[in-house]
Amino acid sequence: MNVDGTLNDTLARNREILYTGTNGRHVERFYVSPSESYVFKPLTNDEQEGREKWVYEHVLASLPPIYPQLLAWSDAGTDGRGEWMILEDLGSLHHLHEEKTMLRAVGLVAWWHALPTDRFTGIPLRGPKPLIKEMASELYERKPEVLKLCSSLGFSKQQVQRIYVRLEHQSFSQQLVLSHGDLHPGNYALSGERLIVLDWEHAHLNIPLWDVYHLIDMSHPLFPRRMTSDLRIRMLDTYLEQLGLLGIRVDRAIFLLEYGMFAVVFSLWMLLLIQSDLQRLGTSQHRNGDKWSKEQLEAQRGEMLACLNECAAMMEWGQRKWGAR
Repeated sequence: MNVDGTLNDTLARNREILYTGTNGRHVERFYVSPSESYVFKPLTNDEQEGREKWVYEHVLASLPPIYPQLLAWSDAGTDGRGEWMILEDLGSLHHLHEEKTMLRAVGLVAWWHALPTDRFTGIPLRGPKPLIKEMASELYERKPEVLKLCSSLGFSKQQVQRIYVRLEHQSFSQQLVLSHGDLHPGNYALSGERLIVLDWEHAHLNIPLWDVYHLIDMSHPLFPRRMTSDLRIRMLDTYLEQLGLLGIRVDRAIFLLEYGMFAVVFSLWMLLLIQSDLQRLGTSQHRNGDKWSKEQLEAQRGEMLACLNECAAMMEWGQRKWGAR
């Protein structure tokens, strides 16, 4: 390694950029021989200085080997610009969001949610996004904007008003579990037959629905997928069944109703965020600097809108079947 935390080209024979972080630094695969390669990961988000190494030391040791092994890292106290890690190279990763893989993944989520949280002393109580109750408060503050956006997307004013009525009486579980924090479709993949969960630097304590929603319904511009109502229910049931095998019993009716409301709130919040990104793309001063294209953001918006429609319908169906809980 060079003093500034970059790869030494005299030792790294070939290099391949895997992705670029929010601060412009590249995560790269590099070769030290034709058959021996590793992954170089510098600090990719300036706000997360020291975070991922801490998670490796204090959190991931409690999990099975579902993540790339950490092989080397920069010394403590290094200025963030020079922070780096060398990780196991897992080869080509396949982000296959098909039924079999997603059902396996939700079972893993239940496994780490069942871990006692008292072993994670010092872990943050929030990730980079607002908590769900903060999102709900924001939706109240921006209600006229929400109504206008939903109307433009074909979601009726009556449906939105029913959501707000339900939100007035909704309280989410206060139970905290170990949360990956950012389990979107790009952060889990297959390496051969091995299921890998990547990028744990946002790990924190949160309610169980945070990870469950990210895995099932969170969209990402680079990893499009299509969730169905049937698969969503089967994934939620698989999660509950796995928790049951681990000795944790959860009332299914309450859980499904709460998931529906959580998904509706998060999806509305995401639609506002995506709309803001699309509006910025319409101005010349931002057009060249944005990370996602108009087409990618519109596809992401379509996924979030489908989730909003399906989860609002699931929530209303559940209320009719089980009554208010």
